[in-house]
Amino acid sequence: MTQRIGLLFCCRTRGLRCPPLFLLGVTCHAVVLCSLLPGLEGSARLWHLSSNVSHHELGFCETEAKLALSLDFWTLSSENLKAVLPVDPVKENYVRKVKNCIFSIAFPTPFKSRVRLVAVSKEVPEDILDLDLSVSETDDFIQLVSGEKIVFGSIPLAHRYGGHQFGIWAGQLGDGRAHLLGIYMNRQGEKWELQLKGSGKTPYSRNGDGRAVLRSSVREFLCSEAMHSLGIPTSRAASLVVSDDEVWRDQFYNGNIVKERGAIVLRVAKSWFRIGSLEILAHYGELDLLRTLLDFIIREHFPSVKVTEPNRYVDFFSIVVSKTAQLIALWMSVGFAHGVCNTDNFSLLSITIDYGPFGFMEAYNPDFVPNTSDDERRYKIGNQANVGMFNLNKLLQALNPLLDPRQKQLAAQILEGYPVLYYTRFRDLFKAKLGLLGERKGDDDVIAFLLHQFWALKMISEHKLFPAWVSQYLLRLKSNMNDSDSERRKRMTSLSSPARSSASFPEAFCSGESRLLLTYSFLG
Repeated sequence: MTQRIGLLFCCRTRGLRCPPLFLLGVTCHAVVLCSLLPGLEGSARLWHLSSNVSHHELGFCETEAKLALSLDFWTLSSENLKAVLPVDPVKENYVRKVKNCIFSIAFPTPFKSRVRLVAVSKEVPEDILDLDLSVSETDDFIQLVSGEKIVFGSIPLAHRYGGHQFGIWAGQLGDGRAHLLGIYMNRQGEKWELQLKGSGKTPYSRNGDGRAVLRSSVREFLCSEAMHSLGIPTSRAASLVVSDDEVWRDQFYNGNIVKERGAIVLRVAKSWFRIGSLEILAHYGELDLLRTLLDFIIREHFPSVKVTEPNRYVDFFSIVVSKTAQLIALWMSVGFAHGVCNTDNFSLLSITIDYGPFGFMEAYNPDFVPNTSDDERRYKIGNQANVGMFNLNKLLQALNPLLDPRQKQLAAQILEGYPVLYYTRFRDLFKAKLGLLGERKGDDDVIAFLLHQFWALKMISEHKLFPAWVSQYLLRLKSNMNDSDSERRKRMTSLSSPARSSASFPEAFCSGESRLLLTYSFLG
């Protein structure tokens, strides 16, 4: 069999990252590359598709494609989690208080009505899960992503966690409508955790029905993939299915309950652990388990931290503080408001997770609130940096029982450095957007002046202060004597993905005195 590796792969090697999204019935050829690495995690036996035509002659990239053409040999595994982290001994699936464990075994509840595949994100099956896109058209795939079928090696789990919601300790929360299917190790040696959202009740469902509706599921599917394309660390969405099951929701929190259709998103991330994962253990005094979970997270996801190092929890905290500052600055750089920045929605890996009532600003407004239930405007976009520091402080409180007095002092100093990390990253992002090189005394004023105009592309030129800002901006550009208009334009237009070089960022920034006057209002 012959498979041509075409334009899509070549474009990706040139740095284009926007993932194609495919609706049901639209097919395309798969573009997958290397060999699968062995491991305890799930894997796939990949079919080898060779090419006996030189694609260089056709302008294509030369490579071999190895694709899983079905789910017959595709497996997941929960053993890496269950071998280290305790599971709730109670097997029955009913709502209850759970203690002394990290997970409860809970199987998805299939829909009662017909299930249809609405959308698939091409990159996730092919680049992450080693699946040819054609697999998404099979009954096996639809049964998997709707929770009707459990693949070999999978033991579905619901995660126990707590959290501060709108600044108040909310007690036990947990995966109330999500099921962790297992871990998959792909051909690049990456481990990805697959989770269904909207797949039924678990012991952590509280008063919920365990379901998600099509409206919110479409939003999560589209936004997580859009954020990835913008270069912002995020969970990914693989697929979206919809049923005819009736789900009742009060969409605007005004007492008007309406009937909607149930849907499930298959989403993937390197880890779903969050600040609330640690908070609940510290809150209930489960310190041995807290230490076990922390060591597991460090060993699996923080390779620069040695798990045998006495200061490992301080080093871990330092990285989380730095990366959280980077993440929120990236949110701000694209006008993204998460909407529900509770500690149970803040990833320990500093990726964007749990897309709920998020929103993007149409015009700059630090008071923008996408969540209609946020009456006190706690999570307005201009307060996200401040909320980040609040959440990191709650993380530190969870770590404190495991720290000695000197380590507590070090960790507190690290947290005090958070504003500098945030300001520095925010400033660098907007300087890059404006094409500014080097350091000049008035750079903060150029950025703050622009943002204070509450700009948007359609209205900025009509603002009465715009001519004054343009004069200031042109004067600043002239200070870069060796920078041409064409080079600057090329540099600025390449910033469609502002985090493209984020992998090379240091884990801690240099401290400094420079501040953006504007960003002080973010923390005020």
